[in-house]
Amino acid sequence: MVAHVDVTRFVTYEDPDGYVHSAPIDINFDAGAAEFEAVEAAAATLLAGTDVTWTARQLVGDPALAIKQLANKLDAQLIVVGTRKRGIGESIREFFTGSVAARLAHRQHRSILVVPLGESVPDEQKEIWPEK
Repeated sequence: MVAHVDVTRFVTYEDPDGYVHSAPIDINFDAGAAEFEAVEAAAATLLAGTDVTWTARQLVGDPALAIKQLANKLDAQLIVVGTRKRGIGESIREFFTGSVAARLAHRQHRSILVVPLGESVPDEQKEIWPEK
């Protein structure tokens, strides 16, 4: 299961059959759809030629809560998440909302695998987010 959480939308209510109704926080509807399509395309490329059966789902709202709820519905054995993107904006967001991986580790019972995005920052590098 490949899941993308659109943090620009929030859950308004969920039907008994599991269909989630959501509303946008922002008027830019296309941003979340484009991100989901990019995630789905990347997964398709990486998993092409393997015996892995997978599907993609667009989730909305708080990432840790949405992933936890999906893992519960699927009775997942493992949750795999990526690290956040580098940048001051992402650091500020994480300061206020916390790490998704850390929140998952403390608020549910499944094992979590955290996969780094891109290359790590060398220890001797003073600035983690160099100016562009």
